Amino acid sequence: MTLDQFRPKVKGIMDPAVSVCIRLGITPNSLTVASFLAAIGAGFSYYCGNILAATFLVLCNAVFDALDGAIARAKNTQGPLGDFFDHSVDRYADIFIIVGIFAGGFSTWQYPPEIVAYIGVFALTGVLMSSYLGTQAQAVGVGRFYGGVLGRADRLVLLLVAGILDIAIPGGVYGLPYLGWLLLIFGILGHFTAIQRFMHVWKKMR
Repeated sequence: MTLDQFRPKVKGIMDPAVSVCIRLGITPNSLTVASFLAAIGAGFSYYCGNILAATFLVLCNAVFDALDGAIARAKNTQGPLGDFFDHSVDRYADIFIIVGIFAGGFSTWQYPPEIVAYIGVFALTGVLMSSYLGTQAQAVGVGRFYGGVLGRADRLVLLLVAGILDIAIPGGVYGLPYLGWLLLIFGILGHFTAIQRFMHVWKKMR
């Protein structure tokens, strides 16, 4: 499912924005920081129940996160330090966004509530483990691996879709908001992606 495979096709769309950023002297690290601030704002907006603002800030996070790497590649300044900084910020961004959704009450089910009491933790661990195993593959010498059914680009697109649905069609499905269903999807597919990445590395190392 991962949308990362379409990155070459998106490059042509992003090139004008990359050129403008370079002319303005905007650095990749500054955009990484901007993406982080957008994620913090999105998480806080979810917590406050403002889905419209949160959805817009998730979009900003996605755009800034895509631009920082594109600018680094265009200027040929990409390196381990910037990569480390970007991935560290991305993980905290995931935490702020998912915790904001959960703490904002979007995973609360009217019946029966005990089934989804820990849906936020389920989603968060799935996302973090899938991301961790993608970079851990590189740490053990196999090479970075972002395969699997749910990548970060997929999560951001699904967040935008779920936010729009909750704005346009309040009430969700069977008493659970669309963002709540999305957390459940993040948990299931996140852990499944983690297993896929683990098996890939395991086979490569054997």
